[in-house]
Amino acid sequence: HQLGTPISSLMAWMELLEESGVSPETVTEMNKDVKRLSTIASRFSKIGSRPSMEIYDINEIVSHASDYMSSRISRRIRLTLMPWHEPLIVTLSPPLTEWVMENLIKNAVDAMEGSGKIDIAIRPEKNKAIIEISDTGKGIARKNQKAIFNPGFTTKSRGWGLGLTLTKRIIEEYHGGLIYVKKSEIGVGTTFAIELPMAENGSLK
Repeated sequence: HQLGTPISSLMAWMELLEESGVSPETVTEMNKDVKRLSTIASRFSKIGSRPSMEIYDINEIVSHASDYMSSRISRRIRLTLMPWHEPLIVTLSPPLTEWVMENLIKNAVDAMEGSGKIDIAIRPEKNKAIIEISDTGKGIARKNQKAIFNPGFTTKSRGWGLGLTLTKRIIEEYHGGLIYVKKSEIGVGTTFAIELPMAENGSLK
């Protein structure tokens, strides 16, 4: 709510800038950033309340988040998405699911300290859609692989250590899924796995 008012004001100023003769290209780029702020505010407003759930192909949601992040990370990091060749229908909150993916990608980028590879693979398994995010980063010690989801746990010099806590809550409490460290080796990399129940008799709108 605290972000909503200034964001609305910025949207109004954007219209005035266009009327004042500011370059359309400049206004367009600024609009993208303002809309991005609005999306982020919307995501945080959903934390703590039951989000609106919709039927989606998980390939589409993960692809959207991957595309957004791929243009905002170092060119020395290669991000590869391997979607499933058929729709995998899941009941989900698009804004929160995209935030989960963006947060996991950002964590992978941080773990690689500037260069490396991120692979995202999607596949079905029985009645679940499986998403695996693998990086070639510094890895997570076995003793910390469960603790990383606890509030306040962080290996970074700054931050509150809430990212993975919120990620776990979104996946497990809101979506009835599961998130865990599938494998990790110090100096080699880490793979996170997300399991989401596929919608029964679900079909896209």
